[in-house]
Amino acid sequence: MPEARETAVYTHGHHESVLRSHTWRTAENSAAYLLGALRPPMRILDIGCGPGTITADLAERVPDGHVTGLDREPGILEQARAVAGGRGLTNTAFTVGDVHALDFPDDTFCVVHAHQVLQHVGDPVGALREMRRVTRPGGIVAVRDSDYAAMTWYPPSPGMDDWLDLYRRVARANGGEPDAGRRLKSWALAAGFTDITATSATWTFSTPDERAWWSGLWADRTVASAYAERAVDGGHATRQRLREVAEAWRKWGEQDDGWFGVLHGEILCRKDV
Repeated sequence: MPEARETAVYTHGHHESVLRSHTWRTAENSAAYLLGALRPPMRILDIGCGPGTITADLAERVPDGHVTGLDREPGILEQARAVAGGRGLTNTAFTVGDVHALDFPDDTFCVVHAHQVLQHVGDPVGALREMRRVTRPGGIVAVRDSDYAAMTWYPPSPGMDDWLDLYRRVARANGGEPDAGRRLKSWALAAGFTDITATSATWTFSTPDERAWWSGLWADRTVASAYAERAVDGGHATRQRLREVAEAWRKWGEQDDGWFGVLHGEILCRKDV
């Protein structure tokens, strides 16, 4: 197995404002492109599982199989275990690991899944090769990533324009690629996959409750999360500028005609038999 290596810093961290988003994610709103391929006895690896809400959903869909949730952060796995335990699931396990050096034998899993992971790693092609290694012949590597440059909103807001520019600069300084969604197919081809189905899907936030939730978590994330610390420590923004960007988010959330769209690229890659 390849040697584990840290090639990028996770931009967001695990502040409450980040987990507010992560715990909202479900298989339906974040992995719908994969669900039709699942079968009851499958063994699944969920990379970057975070608080485990998608992991638990996948486990419910493979009642005769097993789902392993993997994350780099030991602390977040306790929350994931609690989510699975709260649902009475007995077919899950959680472990610390690195997508660049997965501690599993070749050909272990029927499905290897990663949601919004490759945008945060320094070697996405290498990560995909490693995901393919632990996938059984005929199995599936399923990856979904947002694309920040393709995010769009209304009404126009110079402050949110500043947010997008700032976020992309901070993420790239941390070694990631925030516009990952459009690159997934290219990365998969470079990793050696030949059977690739590429799709896209969106999250949309437009109702009053959706706008309040989405704008609130990003406003809080902009001033209080690890992302905020990295923005300041890296010289990308001052604390005052972050407060101004957060206020722009809150003002957008108050607009009756407010609308925000998040584009995601998706790939289903089948490993050659």
